[in-house]
Amino acid sequence: MSTTVKTFKRGLHVPKRKEATIGKPSEAIPPPKQVVIPINQHFGAPNKCLVQAGDKVARGQKIADAAAPGPMTVPVHASISGIVKKIEPRTQSNNIEGICVVIEAESGVPRPDAFMPPLDPFSCTREDALSRIREAGLVGMGGAGFPVHAKLAPQHNKHIDLVIANAAECEAYLTSDACMINEKTDLLIQGIAMVMHIVGVKKGVIGIEDDKSYLIPLLERAIVQCSAGGNSLEGRVTVQPLRTKYPQGGEKMLVTAITGREVPSGGLPMDVGCVVSNAGTLAALAEAFILGKPLIERYLTVSGGACGKPRVIVAPIGALISDLSADFFDIDYNKLKKIIFGGPMMGTAVPFTSIPIQKNTSGIVLMTADETTAEKEGPCVRCGLCMRNCSCRLSPVIMREAVEADELEEARDAGLLDCIECGNCSYICPARIKLVQHFRVGKQRFRIKQAVKKPAAAKS
Repeated sequence: MSTTVKTFKRGLHVPKRKEATIGKPSEAIPPPKQVVIPINQHFGAPNKCLVQAGDKVARGQKIADAAAPGPMTVPVHASISGIVKKIEPRTQSNNIEGICVVIEAESGVPRPDAFMPPLDPFSCTREDALSRIREAGLVGMGGAGFPVHAKLAPQHNKHIDLVIANAAECEAYLTSDACMINEKTDLLIQGIAMVMHIVGVKKGVIGIEDDKSYLIPLLERAIVQCSAGGNSLEGRVTVQPLRTKYPQGGEKMLVTAITGREVPSGGLPMDVGCVVSNAGTLAALAEAFILGKPLIERYLTVSGGACGKPRVIVAPIGALISDLSADFFDIDYNKLKKIIFGGPMMGTAVPFTSIPIQKNTSGIVLMTADETTAEKEGPCVRCGLCMRNCSCRLSPVIMREAVEADELEEARDAGLLDCIECGNCSYICPARIKLVQHFRVGKQRFRIKQAVKKPAAAKS
């Protein structure tokens, strides 16, 4: 382990609010009577259903995939065995309706899981390894939902020399990654080794914030004990403590803190020789090879002031917390004012609890009035706090004014598309301007405008 605690410039020290669940073991939720599985849970080309209402499906069976599988497509699998009752639009965690497969659990003796056969990533071809990762439905579980097999197959002109495991988990309330690392340390280390082999690099680093330093001895012990493809990982994989600061878990911040390299505007970590993967994603990747298990369940934190029994749970994809018994989380609906899927800084507020858990759902925060605000926006006072605390070193005040004036190219030039929507600017703004919401709308409008320009240019 490096003795130097590293970090990035700017950022904020926000209240952590992890005390309710940090250090506690995970709990499996009671077997759900139904799951509602969105067929599109990734960043990329859309899927189509492979099943129909009335079909019987087994846990792990593929139920949706792209018409033409490619680098930006990822299949979806049944997370329980049962009968397909409906295929219909449902509200998802992005507040957009999307096609979902509703599976009702079978009673009696469950049918065998439809997992893939185990596969050794160290002896199979690179193409077979990437195919396994895709077939397992693996996406980034930290929030973005980017297809993992695409991330591990960078363009030929990208020289990768480092794999970074993102164990920072900097969002308030969320402790599911820390819990998973504590319970599946060996799987995480094996996942790092597998990715290093597939990408063809000799060095890996686990970046973890120093408020979770109790996990470092577990990680170092697993590194010493793990043999990857017959080779020791000792000296090849190290643990790097990071200063507890938000958003230390952002890819660009993580790369800069660990390596000193800066991801260029519009670029990705691979542009500076790094592959970054969430800790949960790496453990799931190891299970896909060792067990043949697709991504059908995940760790997530359920917490917040309106949650009487906050927990880290392991839940099947598509489960609804509204279907669980009233005393499982002991939700006080009289105090519940806001439901956040994800963390309070980068998550999305949803209208009700019957939203399905997805592959990238890191947490559900049930907030009281004391934990959230509903203040109206005031006029910008030109204090500059948003600029001084922007983790990406952008100019939020200029971006917002450009978006409001519909000067979208000017907003882009000021860094609109480089904004990671971490929420620092909104959090620190004394005028309570909802800057991130303005930027999200601005990005959508800019992309629509660009899409309209392309056909017009092609006709001319």
